[in-house]
Amino acid sequence: MKNPMNYIVILLLLLIPLVSISCGGSYAPLPTVNYVDANRYLGKWYEIARLPNKFQSQCEQSIAEYSLLDSETIRVVNRCRQIDTAKSDEAQGKAFIVPNTGNAKLKVQFFWPFKGDYWIIALDTLNYQYSMVGEPGRKYLWILSRNPKLEPEIFSMLKKQATEQGFDVTKLIVTNSGSDG
Repeated sequence: MKNPMNYIVILLLLLIPLVSISCGGSYAPLPTVNYVDANRYLGKWYEIARLPNKFQSQCEQSIAEYSLLDSETIRVVNRCRQIDTAKSDEAQGKAFIVPNTGNAKLKVQFFWPFKGDYWIIALDTLNYQYSMVGEPGRKYLWILSRNPKLEPEIFSMLKKQATEQGFDVTKLIVTNSGSDG
């Protein structure tokens, strides 16, 4: 394929299913928190629970670390332990703050040119000790905490909120860092 137009056509054919999948579903708009202080959100977050996804299918004890690159870009480093081998795995990416969203909506990118939605839909706005992240199609959901464990009542509250927002929490995977709830 020496003709560059062939590459463009192939790329477009690959992107069409992704666009149709991301636009599918008949969900109500997904509300986010009103405002996120990006500087307070930075740092280490432990994954407490997640909906199943292909890119974490072999992960346990997942941790996300966020650091500021510039006023609109955040460095993302996700680490986990591989279930089968117990080896550490790491993925590095960037998150871009979506303008005029109170910093509650980001676009994350691990592989150029693809970006995914990272919407903060629940947050301990007082102490920034827990967070829940999802996306409008309700396919992805993460419950995060600053500590490896999350109080059962907070975990229950977040699951209830996720259910009310259209997420299927019966499929939640509680990770090894886990919750007592």
